Amino acid sequence: MIMALFGRHRRLPGRYRPELERDERVLAWAEVGDNAALVATNRGLWLPLTPPARLGWHEIHKATWSGEKLEVTAARVAGEGPGYEIVEDLPSVEFPLAQPGQLPAEVRARVTRSVGPSTHHPLPDGGGARVVARRVPGRNGLYWTVRYDDGVDPDDPAVREVTEQLVAQARAGAEVGS
Repeated sequence: MIMALFGRHRRLPGRYRPELERDERVLAWAEVGDNAALVATNRGLWLPLTPPARLGWHEIHKATWSGEKLEVTAARVAGEGPGYEIVEDLPSVEFPLAQPGQLPAEVRARVTRSVGPSTHHPLPDGGGARVVARRVPGRNGLYWTVRYDDGVDPDDPAVREVTEQLVAQARAGAEVGS
């Protein structure tokens, strides 16, 4: 309790420390089970895999904290267009955290901070597309993604044409708003 009053964080034990990049620093962590930890850094969330793997904040579509478990939904690249990537959600993964500390709050803040302009647009033949700009730590500019509603065929030439227009409009709007 006294450490929290003075802003000090629990030190990450060496056995949990992933191989960090030169300018990467640990922000928060929490044990997952007996021999693993989730580690939040300024670059992303290190998952307790073998070998450890980091999800960049821009790669996390959703993270929710139930009070006992942190549920993380990552996105994977499923295709690309000019100046954007098409993403889709991977299955959610839950991490039970007995002593979460500041990890859930840090994850929420970092994921939220990574999201830039985001708009959902109906498509002419049904369904829709969400155009999202994300901020990537260590990279200038915005990273543009498109997430289609279920049932939309991203290979349909009409869908691709409309998507390119939507992304171009969103990019132009983001530049004007800068």
